[in-house]
Amino acid sequence: MTQTASAAAKFPPPAPSRFSESGSLAQDLVEAYLAVRSETERRAAPLSAEDQLIQSMPDASPAKWHRAHTTWFFEQFLLGEHCAGYQPFHPDYAFLFNSYYVSAGPRHARHRRGDLTRPAAADITAYRRHVDAAVVKFFRSAEHDTLMRITPLVEVGLNHEQQHQELMFTDILHAFAQNPIPPAYDPAWQFPASTRKGEDWLTLNEGIYAIGHAEESFHFDNEKPAHRALVGPVKLARNLVTNAEWLAFMQDGGYSNATLWLMDGFAAASKEQWQAPFYWREIDGQWHIMTLAGLKPVDPAAAVCHVSYYEADAFARWSGKHLPTEMEWEVAARADQLNDAFGIVWQWTRSAYSPYPGYRAIEGALGEYNGKFMVNQLVLRGSSLATPEGHSRVTYRNFFYPHHRWQFTGLRLADYSV
Repeated sequence: MTQTASAAAKFPPPAPSRFSESGSLAQDLVEAYLAVRSETERRAAPLSAEDQLIQSMPDASPAKWHRAHTTWFFEQFLLGEHCAGYQPFHPDYAFLFNSYYVSAGPRHARHRRGDLTRPAAADITAYRRHVDAAVVKFFRSAEHDTLMRITPLVEVGLNHEQQHQELMFTDILHAFAQNPIPPAYDPAWQFPASTRKGEDWLTLNEGIYAIGHAEESFHFDNEKPAHRALVGPVKLARNLVTNAEWLAFMQDGGYSNATLWLMDGFAAASKEQWQAPFYWREIDGQWHIMTLAGLKPVDPAAAVCHVSYYEADAFARWSGKHLPTEMEWEVAARADQLNDAFGIVWQWTRSAYSPYPGYRAIEGALGEYNGKFMVNQLVLRGSSLATPEGHSRVTYRNFFYPHHRWQFTGLRLADYSV
């Protein structure tokens, strides 16, 4: 089936970025593009063809699909709309590998992505090489003014691919966790060590603070407009909640005490029989966790990971505390006052994922990227161990549904008894 509709992607004016505005812009684009694309392949390298096919739940996607979808993005929005004479690699790939861009044409159902035994993983490798060669040729042959015009689009594409690099880790971990063996993605992988320094709590005095992305460097549209918000007084925990603290919550009956839970949360916990964070398994009286290195004993000192918003909220109530708002988190992180704000776990906030005052989605197909998801989800801040280097920033707004647990998600607490 071929794509039957197309919509031009429109972008804001070019802005200063990782790319220069000199005569070397073409080379900067080539190097940045190839660096991100090669990281995707590095993450896929340990996976067999069978590993790349599996889709263990509707919320996850096969690694093969991630590799193809990120390639389709550049083929569709960069080559297809800006490179004269480019012919798609295969007429069916736009249908197979579009995700949710309705204005870009019809697409294969998300929950059926794991049914695609063909094209094979080797075919996707050929697809990526074909598009990469065409993109590099385009960068090296285009006029400087053209490169300036498409640079914001390239940055969106690269950051989009980095998001899928993180999903490749979270999705394959979920798939491997269904296997009774259980497999290891990388036997040498280790969970990052936490940092504990300074006082346990940071106090934010009441005030009007700047929130959102104010610079012209790269950002997603949901990080703007920059605006002011009333924050405080509040104390934020400098440290992430640990497995030892979570074990105490479990031992105190935290999962069975309905008074600690939101109604929907307790219903989800009861239906799914939650008794511990996702991927935890009790073996001979000891808790273990499924990791990218396989099944490992739970480290009491490590940050708790793979908990839903519902669990995080219940833990906060049990602690006599709260979850912070995303504004409180941003103010504290901007002041560089939080330990492990980045690089270990995404941190749940109690803020609904909604538009900032004055937000408008950009025009064109990429206007579907963030804005249409601004309902029924909660904001997470920071980044995780799976987030690619250079992809995180203090204004980044991640978002998931409150029952989701398969991401690298944890929490820190807030105290309003200042």
